[in-house]
Order: sequence, then C-alpha cells, then structure tokens
Amino acid sequence: MSLDELRTLIDRHAPRDADAVPAIDGLSLTRAERPTGPRSGIADPVLALVAQGAKRLTLGGRIYDYEVGQYLVVSVDLPVSGHCTRATPERPFLGFGLRLRPARIASLLLESGADPRTGTVRRRTDLPALAVGDASADLVDPVVRMVRLLDRPADIPVLAPMIEKEILWRLITGEQGALVRQIGLADSRLTQISRAVRFIREHYTDALRIEDLARMTGLSASPFHRYFRAVTAMTPIQYQKHIRLQEARLRLMSSTDDVADVGYAVGYDSASQFSREYRRQFGRPPGADAALLRTADEEVLAGQ
Repeated sequence: MSLDELRTLIDRHAPRDADAVPAIDGLSLTRAERPTGPRSGIADPVLALVAQGAKRLTLGGRIYDYEVGQYLVVSVDLPVSGHCTRATPERPFLGFGLRLRPARIASLLLESGADPRTGTVRRRTDLPALAVGDASADLVDPVVRMVRLLDRPADIPVLAPMIEKEILWRLITGEQGALVRQIGLADSRLTQISRAVRFIREHYTDALRIEDLARMTGLSASPFHRYFRAVTAMTPIQYQKHIRLQEARLRLMSSTDDVADVGYAVGYDSASQFSREYRRQFGRPPGADAALLRTADEEVLAGQ
C-alpha cells in the first residue's frame, strides 16, 4: 500500500459538499484544486496527513509547513490559520484527517503496558501543541485501509475501530510519539494546559485571571504561564483574544449584526479596540471583511 493508492481513494471519496457527514466517525478527507486563502478556525486534536500537495498552518508567530508524505499532529484545541499552498486542477491537494481522542490513546497506552510510573512513558514539559513528522510506510498502510473502508460500508462498524487503534499505535511509536502519548496521560503538562484551554474556549467573553487558570491546572501562576506559552505559542490573554476575534468573524459572516454589537457580544468593552484588533488580526476592518466573506466561496471559517 502506498501514497498512490491513498491519493486515488481520497480523490474519489473527498466530499464536494462542505456539509457532508463523514461515513467514519472522526475521519475527514479534503480536496482542493487551487491554493486557498487563509482560513481561521479552531483546530481540534487531529492527525492530518498530506497525500498530495502542501499546506501551511500558522499558530501565533509559528509557521508549520507540511507536504506530501508528511503529517501534522495537533494535541489541544488551538486557534489557527491554515491554507493549501500547493494545488492545481491536475494535481489537487488531497488530505486525510483523523480526530485524536485522548481516551482512546490512554486506553492504548494501558493495554500496551506503558506504565508512566515505571518511566516507560516519559513526561515532557517542553512539548509544543503542534508538530510535523514524516509518514512512515507503517503509518500510511492503516491510513489507506481506513479510507478503503468507504468502498465497503458494511465493514466500517467492525473494522474502523481496529484500524484507528493501529493508526494511533503507529503514531505513539513513531517520530512524534512523545507528543501523542502526552494526549493520553491524565496528569501530563499537556493535559493540564488542555483544561485551561477548554475553560477559555467556554468562557471567552469573561475577564481572565491567570491565578484562577493556574489553580484549575494544579500549577502556580509562573510555571502555568510558561507551560501555556510553550504549548500554544501564545499567552492565555492572547489565546482568548484569538478566540474572541474568530468568533466575531464567524458572527459577522453569518449575520447582519452591527459591528459594534458583535464586538460587545464576544467580550470587548470598546468598539474601537475591537475594530483595531480585528484589522490587525485579519488585515481588514470588520465591516469590509464581513462583506468580502459573504461573497467569497472559498472562505470557510468553521474550522480546520
């Protein structure tokens, strides 16, 4: 099995309808015939493998480029901007995505006998939340078999969970295994920061206190701030601002609400500050950006 077969399968099965429901839970397939503009959204924990073309993801000031034969791992919910950088009608961008579920990774670690207390699984405190790796043949093999199930729907309920387990194992034992293992460890630094990330996402309109976030994760303020920045490439306040602005962009695109009202709704006290930060983030004032988004078919902001 090879990337050639994976390209054929993705090209055949990638949905042309953005609202299509995937036949396999957690699986996503992407096809693009031309480079796309940056798409902002929240990237959930995911494995994203490129079968053809290239893509770029931006998180804070960090840029992650990955191309055919490479994969990206996202370990926590992150506000990112991503776009296809290499795609043509003759050779479209083709991508495979699989949601990474902490409970399934944890279960696999326990089943494998990797006991954190014995040192078999080493904890890392300096891991960023994103990483790029080269896809080995051992990883591509189960990825191909998972997509192939789309040709045999009756096999999906039985075989898809088994193949997902194999993909996770190849990740855990592969180049980015240290990062993937941390997703499944309940008391890892990554999991501790994930609690704060989820809280900010759910309460992005509220004022934040670093001390409260740190207490939630079981850390003191200084190490919490340091670990949060190491994982997400931004401070908690910067993370909250990204969430607010992306939510504002979605609201502006899907409604006719007044710009100032949208700013207030996502947590800003000042309309001028909202407009200023929005323009700095997206390159255009809110009103002009919203008008453009409503007429641009390629701007899909629902996520990565």
